[in-house]
Amino acid sequence: MRRTLTPVLIAGALTGALVLAACGSDSGSDGAASDSSIEAPVDTSGDEGADGSTPDASDAPTGSDAPVNPDKPEVEIPSEPPTELVVTVLEEGEGPVSEVGDTVVVDYVGVRSADGVEFDNSYDGGTPFPVVLGAGSVITGWDSGLVGVQAGARVQLDIPSDLAYGEAGREPSIGPNEALTFVVDVRSVISAPDPADEPTEAGVPASEGATEVTTVDLVEGTGAVVESDQTALIHLVLFRGDNLVAIDSTWDGDPVPVAMTDGAFPGLLEGLEGMKVGGRRAIVIPPDLGFGAEGNPQMGLPAATDIVMVVDLVGAY
Repeated sequence: MRRTLTPVLIAGALTGALVLAACGSDSGSDGAASDSSIEAPVDTSGDEGADGSTPDASDAPTGSDAPVNPDKPEVEIPSEPPTELVVTVLEEGEGPVSEVGDTVVVDYVGVRSADGVEFDNSYDGGTPFPVVLGAGSVITGWDSGLVGVQAGARVQLDIPSDLAYGEAGREPSIGPNEALTFVVDVRSVISAPDPADEPTEAGVPASEGATEVTTVDLVEGTGAVVESDQTALIHLVLFRGDNLVAIDSTWDGDPVPVAMTDGAFPGLLEGLEGMKVGGRRAIVIPPDLGFGAEGNPQMGLPAATDIVMVVDLVGAY
């Protein structure tokens, strides 16, 4: 199966309007993270390949123009900088606990443990941050400290320097051997996908000449219904409607975040309406609500061909 339906493709090729929370980076053209601010906790202590593709607090408004987010927590620093990782559950969550390999979607505030000076947060920008646990994309204190959390929990991570940025620090706000304290709100916990669960054409309706979006629930979800102001986290397989040949899939990567906003890819958004987390749905989409009349020859989709997306809704926040 061809696998090109990445977040970048979804962001650009479907209609050019779908905004995805996890595609791209604030890095410059040379791939290095901007020096203008501290980004979310990327582990650069040992691997120069850490890409820094995380929310950047410098993009948020400042001063009197900054929005007031009532959900943004105050951070109470420890009486002494931590010498070992301390995880404190401030508010209990519910549901499955996170494991290595799972994706946790979080909001966070980060401060220096010694003086409480904030260096980064996700609340001002309004974009939660997905983390694949154990992938080494964040500092060790996060990779270890977020194992065992539940959706809806608020936890405090007091992280010693050696599990953060170590002797190198992180200019301009995190000095050498600086301990860090984070308060983290866990928005969602998404289990690592099992490739054996990837949908096949079995039970998927064929379609030619569709004039509207229709849906068939292949598996009824048991979680919350995704709301119009949320971001849906999905895996999907894309089938040609006429012959049910699978031409793309996201199942060999991370789940794709899709903002449920007006003006984005209309067929997918319409098909996701009313879907519950944990469900699997076949969404039949006519060309004018999908790739357009010209189709997408690069993906193997001829002109004027319906598509059928089989979507697994793995989380929403």
